[in-house]
Amino acid sequence: MKTKLSLHAVCRAIVAILILTLVTIPQLKPGNADDNNTDKTLSPYFLVKGDPGVDQLPLKATNVELSVSGVIADVRVVQTYQNEGSRPLNATYVFPASTRAAVYGMRMKIGDDVIVAKIKEREKAKEEFETAKKEGKSASLLEQARPNVFTMSLANLMPNETVEIELRYTELLVPTDGVYEVVYPTVVGPRYMSAKETPDGNKFVETPYTHKPTSAFNISARIAAGVPIRELDCSTHPMLSGWQGESVAQLTLDGADKFQGNRDFILRYRLAGDQIASGLILYQGDGENFFLYMAQPPKRVAPQDIPPREYVFVVDVSGSMEGFPLDTSKKLLEDLIGGLRPTDFFNVVLFAGDSTALSERPLAANAENISRAVQLIEQQRGSGGTELLPAIQQAMHLSNKPGVSRSIVLVTDGYVSIEEGVFKYIRQNLGQANVFAFGIGSGVNRYLIEGVARAGLGEPFVVEDQAKAADVATKFREYIQTPVLTDIQIKADGFEMYDVQPMAFPDLLAQRPVVLFGKWRGSPSGTIELTGKTGRGDYATRLDVSTVQADEGNRALRYLWARTRIAELSDYGFGNVTDESVKEITSLGLKYNLLTRYTSFIAVREKVVNPNGSADHVNQPLPLPVGVSDLAVGSEPELIWLLAAVLLVFLLAIANRKGKFLSIRRTAKVG
Repeated sequence: MKTKLSLHAVCRAIVAILILTLVTIPQLKPGNADDNNTDKTLSPYFLVKGDPGVDQLPLKATNVELSVSGVIADVRVVQTYQNEGSRPLNATYVFPASTRAAVYGMRMKIGDDVIVAKIKEREKAKEEFETAKKEGKSASLLEQARPNVFTMSLANLMPNETVEIELRYTELLVPTDGVYEVVYPTVVGPRYMSAKETPDGNKFVETPYTHKPTSAFNISARIAAGVPIRELDCSTHPMLSGWQGESVAQLTLDGADKFQGNRDFILRYRLAGDQIASGLILYQGDGENFFLYMAQPPKRVAPQDIPPREYVFVVDVSGSMEGFPLDTSKKLLEDLIGGLRPTDFFNVVLFAGDSTALSERPLAANAENISRAVQLIEQQRGSGGTELLPAIQQAMHLSNKPGVSRSIVLVTDGYVSIEEGVFKYIRQNLGQANVFAFGIGSGVNRYLIEGVARAGLGEPFVVEDQAKAADVATKFREYIQTPVLTDIQIKADGFEMYDVQPMAFPDLLAQRPVVLFGKWRGSPSGTIELTGKTGRGDYATRLDVSTVQADEGNRALRYLWARTRIAELSDYGFGNVTDESVKEITSLGLKYNLLTRYTSFIAVREKVVNPNGSADHVNQPLPLPVGVSDLAVGSEPELIWLLAAVLLVFLLAIANRKGKFLSIRRTAKVG
């Protein structure tokens, strides 16, 4: 016997399902159910935990003081929390910082009590925090969730009590295209993160979002550049500026709107002078001495100063590239290869399950060779696996043109699973070439693309469709075809330096300087020499170390050196840090008082204020960044209701039409 369902019964069932979906939607998170192979969201969604009668907004204000001296920024952040409810609170707050930030200090102030936080191994700090919380003591814990995202946890914030948490961090300002940029991120936007990136279970704390900032935000900045400042601009926040001569600027936030913490604060400026300038900063400590050497490129490069270059295009023609990705790659490569200068050289390596090179030696960028390369690429049809590492190795080992700097240009969708092996190999062979990466498609493996560029001291690009290929190719040519110096080497004579970072140097492009961190022994004497090649021939410049005095004000160098080393060990290959690297990162964090993945700041007031240890827990809501929709955090109730209403109307219309049709048929029979 078959059961027939009426159309109205079907409508009722669908509506019930939609209502059930709407009820459960806050618990859903966008992403594929297969967490092992695809990204899943760890972004917060609209949910406030705790008793509704308790104050849900313990963070009342954030005050930021930015102080820039030369190329070093020191930042002081004071977060003020206040419990305006009637019960004790435990609170969690997620906040961002620069990816280059070296967080070196924290202290907690409650009333007249000031507790300086201690740096400890992460698990030990967490255990100490949980113990203090159970014992009813006020405590704060600062942890690193990602290199640029931190989590602040507070325990036993008592009614009517105010707590101030002060953080201190420093970072190096490296100009891009001659522009210095000081950034203070104000809010953590919704994030997606691959499950494989968190093998230790360290994930973002789920935090609610609000549409508008709910805590006051204030920021001030002082820029002491040492040379005249040009084109000072802040487009993100209204600022009032004052000047102390041409080289010192003081900026304060226009206080008309105190709730401006829903967008990053970005301050940009230029410095006077267009020539290559070398500089040295020294710090002399109790057991170790640190230095920073920077070679600044000029703003513009004359065509005659551009030396010949060699490009090896490593092109993915695997099965996953078939269709739109490969068609886009062809268009991109036609623009890239077709735009080479007659003085340049190039080669092409195609890879899928295996790899093959267009030529055993570099080809001159003449019309015949360019036509030959374009024709080869046009003939490709995607098939086979994606053996990226052997292709990179083959490109590195191809014979090169003596005296000509080489760049490897990777073009792929990035669908491989051996990222860390590729990163490691590229880093180990930086002396042979720097590496640029083009991600092709609407869903590229950005972890690979960005990681390859970072490891190869190059730049990542993403081409989403064929229409954008020409523009991206033009941008790439502008970036890479204007190096000031190639074949860069830095040597010291009479100045004993060690533990230098990095070990190899990329070409000095027009958009970025060469930066060398390290330690030194003995007296500050001797010379540092920078050598390289320009379009006009050999280049050399020497700096007399004895003319530079060590300054206590350069103490930040010890933190910056350690942060640079930590970044090399862990920032890329985030989920696959070796045991040896973990030990080194932990040791660096403890020795230099730095927040890392494996070290945290803990502050405990040794006074029992909440004897039974019972407290409500609230997650501090964060404002959505300006221009970001609710859809970014996993739910849009209004949209769900709209879809439900549209579907219901559609089904009822069908039912109504069917009813009229049946009525017509009955009338016809009666007639």
